Amino acid sequence: MNLKQLSQLLGLSQTTISRALNGYPEVNAETRERVVQAARDTGYRPNRAAQRLATGRAGSIGLVMPTAEGYASDVHFGEFLAGLGDEAVRHDFHFVISPSHPDDEEAACRRLVASGNIDAIFLAYIREKDPRIAMLKSLSTPFVVHGRSLGIPTDYPFLDIDNTAAFYDATRLLMQLGHRRIALINGPEHLAFAIRRRKGTERALAEHGLVLQENCMQHSQMMDEHGFRGMQRFLRLEEPPTAVLCSSTVLALGAVRAINQAGLALGKDISLIAHDDVLPMLKPENFMVPLTTTRSSLRAAGSRIAKRLIARILKHEPLPEQELWKTELIVRASTGPAPQE
Repeated sequence: MNLKQLSQLLGLSQTTISRALNGYPEVNAETRERVVQAARDTGYRPNRAAQRLATGRAGSIGLVMPTAEGYASDVHFGEFLAGLGDEAVRHDFHFVISPSHPDDEEAACRRLVASGNIDAIFLAYIREKDPRIAMLKSLSTPFVVHGRSLGIPTDYPFLDIDNTAAFYDATRLLMQLGHRRIALINGPEHLAFAIRRRKGTERALAEHGLVLQENCMQHSQMMDEHGFRGMQRFLRLEEPPTAVLCSSTVLALGAVRAINQAGLALGKDISLIAHDDVLPMLKPENFMVPLTTTRSSLRAAGSRIAKRLIARILKHEPLPEQELWKTELIVRASTGPAPQE
């Protein structure tokens, strides 16, 4: 199927079809949807080179993927990309993925933008005083940050969840259940989301005159083995925690394994709350003891970021530049009253 044949099939000019597929606003929504559906049904794909010459757009969103020997793959990032893809495929946008050593991400972002192969870029794995943000602000390519940095002005487009409030609310729930010795198995300590989750936990404890003990805290990559080892270490303490917060259901998977091996009953001898990114292969309600969670969707975040970037590229009606999403606290059987001394 070529453009001429699609034009004859729909009874529309080739110009109208081209404009509909390229997102021009003068094509009404009904016609655009008709053209897009026909293109899907017939398998029509516009010539990328011709499309770029006509529109000046590459039809691509860029992202830098940190990778190195010994650097674990991240199931959370995969779920985010699935959401990004959900929206991109609706508009026939592609991804340009640039692998980079974690220490070279700023230069990799700059090279990707300078290549001319992308129309927009998004940033992930945000750190304190993240230098990539200032670099992208100095360029003309649209971008959205997934997260928020710390220690620099928040004057850039972002989408984030309220990590501080999520872990504050989770810790408050545990305090209301009588828990006073609370542990935290967190993500990498240099990442902004982990810093905010620690702050939320500490804020709730401070309201009761308590502190988060150093020996009841772990920062690590979010893998089940790290959750297992961290929980094992906590349980060997002279005064082990009666409750634990996990920054991911993946970490919680390992923590629960350690709790079970110790012969403890989850929700009775020890309580656990996990941050749940709605991972389809690891649902908290399917654990032997269903997990209490602070719930958010990485897939929804990916889809929203793609929608915002594509709206900028196609010059559609502008969407909010800054969004801070609240999490849901969903109480299940993994939390219960603190055991009596």
